[in-house]
Amino acid sequence: MSDEIPVHPVAWPPAPIKTERLVLRESEARDRAALIELFASREVGTYVGGARPRDELERAMPEVPGRRFGFFVVELDGAAIGMITLDRRGPERQGHLRPEGGEPELGYMFLPQAWGRGYATEACAAVLDWFAGALPDEPVLLSSRTANAASMRVAAKLGFTEVGRFEDYGAEQWLGVWSPGTPSD
Repeated sequence: MSDEIPVHPVAWPPAPIKTERLVLRESEARDRAALIELFASREVGTYVGGARPRDELERAMPEVPGRRFGFFVVELDGAAIGMITLDRRGPERQGHLRPEGGEPELGYMFLPQAWGRGYATEACAAVLDWFAGALPDEPVLLSSRTANAASMRVAAKLGFTEVGRFEDYGAEQWLGVWSPGTPSD
């Protein structure tokens, strides 16, 4: 199963999505350094399986990283500060609404200097609104380590409701669902 979300006839990439403070757009070559910093950050890696070695990222990351359906760069004042993804949750992973899996899953990561300012909530709400317009009947999953208090707050603000918990990556994971029509901040 592909991890891309089929949205035909929805075109990708969409026009940039603008919020009060942010622009969400397709990745460009100028985002590569910020995305390497994001994946190499120890702080960011705390709840997502750890930081990756910078030299490995330099070798492996394409010139234009993340050029695929569901990958949004989050920009503030012309600089990339994070990313949001919408991917199908693979059937081999724990936590699903359907036995066969494949539900869209929201993911996000931001550089530490962007934390605590509401950017994740603002950007994710905009992506969920876009997604609801593209696939109005499709619920979206979000999983987070229960120990990640900031992520749990974002999930609550966006209107995700708990559908389960499970053990993965050596820690308890929370699984929530959001459905179009759910109010998000």
